[in-house]
Amino acid sequence: MPFTIVRQDITKMNVDAIVNAANTDLQRGGGVCGAIFKAAGAAQLQAACDKLAPIKTGESVITPGFHLPAKFIIHAAGPVYGQWSKEQNEQLLRDAYTNSLKRAVENKCKSIAFPLISSGIYGYPKDEALKVATSVIKNFLADHDLDVTLVVYDKTSYTVSRELLGAVKSYIDEYYVETHESRRTQHFEPDVLHKTEEYASKYKKPRFDDVLEASVCAPDLDDLVGNLDEPFSQMLLRLIDAKKMTDVEVYKRANLDRKLFSKIRSSKSYMPSKRTAVALAIALNLSLSETDGLLERAGYALSHAVKFDVIVEYFITNGKYDVFEINEVLFEYDQPLLGG
Repeated sequence: MPFTIVRQDITKMNVDAIVNAANTDLQRGGGVCGAIFKAAGAAQLQAACDKLAPIKTGESVITPGFHLPAKFIIHAAGPVYGQWSKEQNEQLLRDAYTNSLKRAVENKCKSIAFPLISSGIYGYPKDEALKVATSVIKNFLADHDLDVTLVVYDKTSYTVSRELLGAVKSYIDEYYVETHESRRTQHFEPDVLHKTEEYASKYKKPRFDDVLEASVCAPDLDDLVGNLDEPFSQMLLRLIDAKKMTDVEVYKRANLDRKLFSKIRSSKSYMPSKRTAVALAIALNLSLSETDGLLERAGYALSHAVKFDVIVEYFITNGKYDVFEINEVLFEYDQPLLGG
């Protein structure tokens, strides 16, 4: 699971390293910092920090985890919002994340968990802080194999772009169909039924064979469905070739672990989870109908009765294929994340 978001107490994360949102003097503070000191053993941790202090804003240092499940604590000093210009604030926050990731790799860590640095008492706007965090992590993972987790304690410490959430909410309101079963029958409210029929008419999904025949991504892409019994893994590999992408590009863009992708490649009978199949469709920039075709090979389909599916559909129909951005919205709606 290269990058995921969880709602959890960071001191309970079973990872190689957790990141402490530290002050430049590396003194015990409040919030996340105070919780980490308490769980690790305040006296021992403070003694270790005193040997490394002070640090500059944007820098990071590493200490043992002491009584924590994590082997290490990486102390990163984020900016106090407003103390510098907006551009300086962003650069210093990016530095705090980047340097923390570097400390993890230098110490041979395989996994690391971050809080949303500077978004608490330091006042960094939460949506902007999240954008910086995901951008830095995404860029770093393009060149490194590392499991990264963003840990939020509750929804008040996590805010996705209001503009993006508004667009997704509008899409959900228009196309999400909640079904209600009684003991004897299943029915739709008239207005919901009308919306469903209207959508079906407007966005009627052709058969995958027909879609690929008309696809512009490769002249011979229609040949990919020549064998209707072709297994999922074989279909996937042929799509990768048709899109002229490498395996590394695909599993990184899909937010998948390299070992999992190797398993998919080596086993013709491999059947993915729905989340994995959708993540691979996103990585390949497949259209909605192409995504339907790939999912069919794994025995899945997108449904307007499933909120996860409607959210994914919004991003595909709008040509937005950033799995990190999609996962931010899925997390906001308490849905399972892609990849991992």
